Amino acid sequence: MAQAAQANAFDASNPQIQVEHDKKRRQFVIRLNGSHDRAVLLYEYVGKKTVDLQHTEVPDAYRGRGIAKHLAKAAMDFVVEEDLKAHLTCWYIQKYVKENPQPQYFEHIYQ
Repeated sequence: MAQAAQANAFDASNPQIQVEHDKKRRQFVIRLNGSHDRAVLLYEYVGKKTVDLQHTEVPDAYRGRGIAKHLAKAAMDFVVEEDLKAHLTCWYIQKYVKENPQPQYFEHIYQ
């Protein structure tokens, strides 16, 4: 019950949301209530300068609050900053790019 109360208190529009990039584990992470619940975006290198953005996962209690959007933006910004090419295997990343049509994103996506 306490966990549900913490989930209800989480505000994804909060500009303080911290997306951590764990390069060793090849994932972007948002810690949702301290360190217990986490939203993650997983990727793999499939070539020297090519990544596959594979999967985004947000715990059920936090879905529908825009959390995945923060992960998607961090991942796409990483692709652009590192001058990588990206395969968008994850349906949510595909949706994010479609809804946020940034020219710099399109230049880095394998069509």
